[in-house]
Amino acid sequence: MPEQKKKVNIIGAGISGLAAGCYLQMNGYDTQIFEKHNIPGGLCTSWQKGDYVFDGCAHWILGSDSGSSFYKVWNELIDMKKVEWVNHEIRMYIELKNSRDKYGSNVFRFYTNLDKLQEYLIDLAPEDEKAIREFIRPMRVIQKFDMPPIMDDLPLIPSIIRGMKMARYAEFLYWFLRLWGKTNYTFAAQLKNSFLKESFEQLYDGEEVNLLVIYFPMASFDKKSAGYPLGGSLKFVERFEKQYLALGGKINYLTPVKKILTENGKAVGVQVRHDKIHYSDITISCADWHFTAFELLNGKFVNKKMLDLKEGKSLDVFFSVMQFSFGINKNLSHLPHLTRFPLSEPLVSPDGTEYTRMETHIYSYDPTMAPKGKSSVVVSFYTRNHAFWINHRKTNRAEYRRIKNEFAQQVIERLDERLGGIKDFIEVVDVATPATILRYTANWKGSAQGLMAGKNFLAPTPVKFKFPGLKNFYYSSHWNRPSGGLPIAVMSGRQVARMICREDGKLFNPNGRT
Repeated sequence: MPEQKKKVNIIGAGISGLAAGCYLQMNGYDTQIFEKHNIPGGLCTSWQKGDYVFDGCAHWILGSDSGSSFYKVWNELIDMKKVEWVNHEIRMYIELKNSRDKYGSNVFRFYTNLDKLQEYLIDLAPEDEKAIREFIRPMRVIQKFDMPPIMDDLPLIPSIIRGMKMARYAEFLYWFLRLWGKTNYTFAAQLKNSFLKESFEQLYDGEEVNLLVIYFPMASFDKKSAGYPLGGSLKFVERFEKQYLALGGKINYLTPVKKILTENGKAVGVQVRHDKIHYSDITISCADWHFTAFELLNGKFVNKKMLDLKEGKSLDVFFSVMQFSFGINKNLSHLPHLTRFPLSEPLVSPDGTEYTRMETHIYSYDPTMAPKGKSSVVVSFYTRNHAFWINHRKTNRAEYRRIKNEFAQQVIERLDERLGGIKDFIEVVDVATPATILRYTANWKGSAQGLMAGKNFLAPTPVKFKFPGLKNFYYSSHWNRPSGGLPIAVMSGRQVARMICREDGKLFNPNGRT
């Protein structure tokens, strides 16, 4: 008589949920996913309005080719060679307010090719050649090392230490420790050239971040392994949905989970809409961590570190986003794809945030985003005042619509000034606020990602794969590590599946792609 398969309920059809589902199906488990939306992806999404498609997630994906160890993980789930990738020569253009280079330009070009970036920086600032070469060198070192030792189901620091026991990792460890605590600000402070100094201070629009946040993706950009998937985020995630279904998994769309059922410290199932109950041997939540811990589990399985995070006493949550998307009946392909620039006058949001800089993302490089001769353009602003938008939508829907549309008109005026007379060519306007993110994804505080890495790239997270005092339950999402993002989401799904296999005495097989 064949062994009965263990039943696994998975909450959320984002990248992490689909990854966990795929790996568990590969390893002989019977899984089903419960998703509140009618499409997969969670935060990894794009949407159509009229003739235009607007993307809310992936500007680039770490591991798009074999130049990054993440490629192996993605390729375990989908055939990455079938994805058409766009690799930009310049990652972004940054316009400065106070400085110009020796050629009279106020535009900093952040090249993706390391040789070209180094040559460009030294040409602009030969007086800073030593500092520039020291800035580039660690990225070259990172490229020498495949990093699976930090991608297993051990905590991050022990994983690194175990990997560093191998002599070949000594050089990596040297640079890793040397860069600990160094940021774009500390690097800028070393520079003599005022143009480069301001450029690196504005690399993240005035935010201070650890250099490792820059180094790891740049090492992959140079290898053309941090590309943009043609068709956008939703088309990319649909490949994982197709794979999961082909492996025998089931997705219950428009089925929000209301409660995780527990008995005697064990997760035994989920209660969904209309109070229908689905029992299982194992429950995995790939939904928002705060929603999982304090709503689905009613705050019963938490510890002090989780409570500190909830109360804002530890790590910062990633900003939320105001995304203004425009369908413009004009060909803007001659303009840079991603530009950050200062505004002539500050722009004040209804939530009180003052913006002195603006970012335009022009998707002319992806012909699926707009009809021929037209352009899909996105303007994004970060905000920490998520509560303003969430509360307005909850308490006064008409006022919420009025103020966001009024703000959109102000953005259109600035965009018209910037792009040169596009106001009369705008055919579609779409505004997404923190309330939009919360509504569709339940992501805590309407955050656009998870936890901020900030200055401490490897800050420990209180959001673990298991919650204290609860058996037969696992948690997997971009919240599992600071900086989050799609690579962390897919790795978390893999790690949880591997943990389950190990605890059941099974040899984990990641190679069951159909």
